[in-house]
Amino acid sequence: MSEPENPKTHPTSNAEKDPDDWTTGDEAMTGAQASYLKTLSEEAGEAFDDTLTKADASKRIDALQEKTGRGQ
Repeated sequence: MSEPENPKTHPTSNAEKDPDDWTTGDEAMTGAQASYLKTLSEEAGEAFDDTLTKADASKRIDALQEKTGRGQ
């Protein structure tokens, strides 16, 4: 019988979960997401949508980071 893996030895093993698979992805975006998304939207010259869900905000942040060169 093998022992379960210690998550501390592989801290990023589940760090990249698809937002579509998040159990809370359909909730309203967090304050931190809204703040960062507003900043990215302004830098990219795009409209800020304050009605996004957590999952959609995460996807939008990824797209705007790529467009603005942030997060690289």
